[in-house]
Amino acid sequence: MTSLSQVLDSTSCRALSQELGAIAREELLPASPGGVLAAARRASVTAPWEIGAAAVGQLALDDATPVGLDTLYDLASVTKPFVACAALSLTRGDPALLRTPLGALLPAAIGTPSEPTPLEALLCHRAGLEAHRPLYEPLTRGSPVDREASLRIAAEAIGSEEVSPPALYSDLGYLLAGAALERRSGLPLAELLEQVLTPWELGGTCCAAAELTQGGRHAARQVAPTEDVAWRGGRVWRVVHDENAFALGGLGVCGHAGLFGDVQGVLGFGRSLLEELTTPGVGRLPAGALRAALEPRAGGSYLLGFDGRSPEGSSAGTRFSLASFGHLGFTGTSLWCDPEAQVVVVVLSNRVCPTRDNPRLRAARPRIHDRVHRLLVG
Repeated sequence: MTSLSQVLDSTSCRALSQELGAIAREELLPASPGGVLAAARRASVTAPWEIGAAAVGQLALDDATPVGLDTLYDLASVTKPFVACAALSLTRGDPALLRTPLGALLPAAIGTPSEPTPLEALLCHRAGLEAHRPLYEPLTRGSPVDREASLRIAAEAIGSEEVSPPALYSDLGYLLAGAALERRSGLPLAELLEQVLTPWELGGTCCAAAELTQGGRHAARQVAPTEDVAWRGGRVWRVVHDENAFALGGLGVCGHAGLFGDVQGVLGFGRSLLEELTTPGVGRLPAGALRAALEPRAGGSYLLGFDGRSPEGSSAGTRFSLASFGHLGFTGTSLWCDPEAQVVVVVLSNRVCPTRDNPRLRAARPRIHDRVHRLLVG
């Protein structure tokens, strides 16, 4: 793909970027030290994409360095759609993968309530697992984390509600799914994602923290910091914000978090998803796999790898069609795609800097999406 700066050099894209900049300054800046707002739309599935993007604000409240379009952000749970697409990609050579019980993929799950749970249920948040457990807790005492024991704890964390049909959003489920994909593929999850995404030609960067450290390919890139956490030595920067992902994945990627990305990479991912749905022969994923993943499921709005747009109270606002799909990230990131309007909107921010006790983006997100959708579609 052409670089974002080259794309934005056209007159129409400059005008759209200016409009997005105004929205970002009014809606995003009051909720975060800085961030990037980007959008893409095409008039039809054969038309070229019209793209706009704007970076506003600074890296942190105490760091006035301006944010740029190439700034990398901790994507947090926006990692999950990438992991789900890796699972879909593996079904090309392993058609039964999604139906395979977790115990057959991950030894740590054997003998736990999750042993018979198919991988698909984990990827759809219908495995009945709790949302979270502090698997990282030994690190707060200066002790190491036993990865296999932690995975077993996660596999035992069945919630009190019935497994089916209600959806129970679970980072633990995706943590287990990511570990299962590593075992099945024989690759660390970061390498598997790179292998899957390289042919997609996203044009930007989506990478693990290992690439941001000294000697990493993106060590010279600007990276937005996240939270000030005493037991982690102060401000979290160039390492994943999510504590469980940090404890079990280190500088790599876990199933529920761990990717860092710039706006072109995430926007390119969203555009690729819509092209996969609408353009015959694209072939980034096995035929029909993404469409099947996005089929509505009983018990809630969660799809395989994504969230659907709820009729009320969606972070996507009120204008995105009910066929829309996307995902949020705890750090202040999001991706939403509307296949009916052929629209993609990306928000990247570090609203958790310097503290996660900042809920302002929750109210701003629907307004941002409504305003951008109106701008693009009318």
